[in-house]
Amino acid sequence: MKAKEYNEKLSKMTLDELKKEEAELKTQLFKLRFQQATTVMENPMQLKFVKRDIARVKTAIKKLEIAQQVENA
Repeated sequence: MKAKEYNEKLSKMTLDELKKEEAELKTQLFKLRFQQATTVMENPMQLKFVKRDIARVKTAIKKLEIAQQVENA
């Protein structure tokens, strides 16, 4: 999925959904790192893509948290 499409998908998610997505991506990253250490990976660039997706999710979470703080202030 392209970055722009993924960011649009993330912007439509709630805070709980974003945190769930982050946990899933972290699990996927752990599995990929384990696979890299034990066997030859088909696509080593997948690690890079998962890390970027985690960063995108964290950014979306932070935006929502800031928006909630502004609403409460």
